[in-house]
Amino acid sequence: MDEQLHVPIAIAGISHHLATVDKLEQFRFPDEKAFLAMARDRFRGVLILQTCNRIEILVHGEASALRSLLEGEGRTDFSLLTGTGALRHLLMLAAGMDSMIVGEDQIIGQLKDALALAKEAGTASPVLELCVNKAVHVGVEVRRQTQINRGAVSIGSAAVLLAEEQLGSLEGKHILVVGSGEMGMLVAQALAAKKLTAMYVANRTYQRAEVLAKKIGGKAVKMAELPRYMILSDVVISCTSAPHPVIYREHLREIMLSRCWPLDGHPRPLVLIDIAQPRDVEEGAEEIDGIHLFTIDSLRRINELTMSSRREAADQAASFIGTELHQFVRLLNGKVADETLSLLHTWAESIRMRERDRALSRLGPGDPRAGEIVDDLSRALVSKILSDVTVSIRLCAEDGDLDYARSLVAAITRGEKICFRNEE
Repeated sequence: MDEQLHVPIAIAGISHHLATVDKLEQFRFPDEKAFLAMARDRFRGVLILQTCNRIEILVHGEASALRSLLEGEGRTDFSLLTGTGALRHLLMLAAGMDSMIVGEDQIIGQLKDALALAKEAGTASPVLELCVNKAVHVGVEVRRQTQINRGAVSIGSAAVLLAEEQLGSLEGKHILVVGSGEMGMLVAQALAAKKLTAMYVANRTYQRAEVLAKKIGGKAVKMAELPRYMILSDVVISCTSAPHPVIYREHLREIMLSRCWPLDGHPRPLVLIDIAQPRDVEEGAEEIDGIHLFTIDSLRRINELTMSSRREAADQAASFIGTELHQFVRLLNGKVADETLSLLHTWAESIRMRERDRALSRLGPGDPRAGEIVDDLSRALVSKILSDVTVSIRLCAEDGDLDYARSLVAAITRGEKICFRNEE
C-alpha cells in the first residue's frame, strides 16, 4: 500500500507505450519556454520533459489544475499520476525502466536539462528541484548497483542494429547520418565499430558536422549536398532537432530515379531510418519505389530483444526503487513540516525578543556587552528548548502524520489540547 504524500505532486503526459509517432508529434509543445511561462502562475513549480518518445509535465501543484491546463491546450488521452504514483514513475523514468530502450542513459541528461530550463524560466520550486535531483541520484545508483545498462542500447545504436538487420551486414556499406547533436553522436559512435566503406555526416551547421566527422573518421557534408550523398548511400539515419521535415518526398523521388541501374526499372533500395521527433522525413515518403522507411515505432522490437537479457537486472532495479520510494516520500513529507515549524519558531522568536528587551531595560545603561550577552543567552535557550520538539514535529510529518505535528504546535503556541493519534 502506498504511503500518503502530503506534498501536491502530479505528472502527466504520453509516451511510446501507448502513443504512436504521430500522436507524440501532435501532443508536443514546440516552444517549451512559452509553455513554462504560460503555466508559471498556475503551479508552485512546473517542468516539461520532451524526448524522442515521451512528453511529460511534472508539477508542484494539484492534478486537477494540470488536467485543466493540458485540456485547455487541446491535449487529450494523456496519463495523469499523483502522489506516490507520480514519484514512482519519476524514479522509474530516471532509472531507464520506462524507456523504449530499457536501461538507456540519455534520460539522466534529459532530466537535468529539463530542470535547468525550469530554473531559467523561474518555474523550479525547491520541491520540484528536490524531486528531480532525487530521481537523478536514484537513476545513477540503479545503473551502478545493477547491470540494467550493461549491453543496453540507446535509440541511436538501436537504429544501427535495425539498419544492420535490414542489410544483413553493414560491412562495405555507405552510411549517411543527418544531424550531429546528441543522437547523431550516438548513431555515429555505434557506426564507428562497423567496417563501413564510408560514413557521411550532414548538419545545418557545417562546422558541427566537421567536428563529429573528425571524431569518427567520416566526411562532413553540407545540407545542400544531401541529395548527392543520399544517392551514394545504402542507409540514411536522420536525427535532427529541426521543427519541420528536412527530407522531402519530391527530393526523394529524384534521388531514387538517380539510383536506378541502367536498363533496370527499379532503383537500388535505400534504407531510411527517421528517429527524429518531430520527424525529419516528410509523410508519404515510404510510398516511393525503393524507399524502406523506419521510424521510432520500428525500434520497439529491438528493445524487446535487448530487454530479455536484462530481465534479472530490471527486477533488482525495481526492488531498489521500491526502497528509495519510501525514503522519497519521507523526504518530501518532511518538507511540509517547514511551514508548521516556521509558525513555532516565529512564535518563540517574538517571545524571546520581548523578554530580552524587558531584561535589558531593567539592567539599565552600563556595560555595552551586557546586551550582547543577554541576546546570545536568549537565543541559546530558545534553540535548546525547541530542539526536541522540532525533531518530533519533523518525524511526525515524515511519517505522514501532519495533523499530529500541527496539534503539537497548537498545543505549544495556543495552549490547545493535543489530538492524539488514536483519538477520533
